[in-house]
Amino acid sequence: MLLSRVGYIRPSSLPEAVQALQAHDNARVLAGGQTMINVMKTRFATPDVVVDLVDVPGLASIEARADGALTLGSMVTYDAIDHSDKVRGARAVLSEVATVIADQQVRNRGTIGGNICASDPTNHFPPVMVALGASMTIVGMDGERTVDAADFFAGVYMTAVEPGEVLTGIAIPAPASNQGDAFEAITIGTEGTCIVNVAVSLRCNGTIEDAHVVVGCVSATPVPATGIEEALNGSAPTPQNIDAAISGFAPSLDPPGDVHASAEYRSHLAEVVTRRAVTAAVGKAVS
Repeated sequence: MLLSRVGYIRPSSLPEAVQALQAHDNARVLAGGQTMINVMKTRFATPDVVVDLVDVPGLASIEARADGALTLGSMVTYDAIDHSDKVRGARAVLSEVATVIADQQVRNRGTIGGNICASDPTNHFPPVMVALGASMTIVGMDGERTVDAADFFAGVYMTAVEPGEVLTGIAIPAPASNQGDAFEAITIGTEGTCIVNVAVSLRCNGTIEDAHVVVGCVSATPVPATGIEEALNGSAPTPQNIDAAISGFAPSLDPPGDVHASAEYRSHLAEVVTRRAVTAAVGKAVS
């Protein structure tokens, strides 16, 4: 299906972008376009104007502090994350996730900001952002504000970014010593959409501490597995303890069913993938 007629604005500064969004009631931000253009083709979204951020300075930057904290501009592409030494040196899980999203053509264009602002329950990065304790910088006419990842995702295709605002960057905290981050997923084909995904971040120095386990694809927003986190914290990182913490997780979920997996099967997969992700994170923390 062809696109409907749509206005196109390509601002050269962030204030111009915000002003353009404010000036049109039915305006949408265009980042990499890998989701937006397809959504527009299906008429699920029909903006009057798209505001392309490609020429806005600073939004495609990757900044790393000496302590390992990262700031990713919202227009940083998956490919840039995949190949960034700064990212791999600080939170390698981000590169590991970026390299398995779709195919190389999509990774060349798709952006981290577009991925999380789409708030598609099957997207890769939302649970990762929550597990890593990221925070999002949002700019509008009233200035700049910061929203924690745990509060950013509001529902299917809904986030804390209000009309007339722009997500400009994502801040990722520095890893602690003995930190382990992992992401595991079951996808439709090798590079397809996730059926279930899980992100885990934890510390391990004799015992598991500060565990964050976040499950995607089972609800409208990423689901923190608080029961598993509580069971893991303070325990020795043994396979038996990991199994005990995760066992029985599936019945607590109420995911949707679809052509790819029934609700019951998706719940089962969530438990399986969570076990894999926790085991992988522990392995990275103690290596």
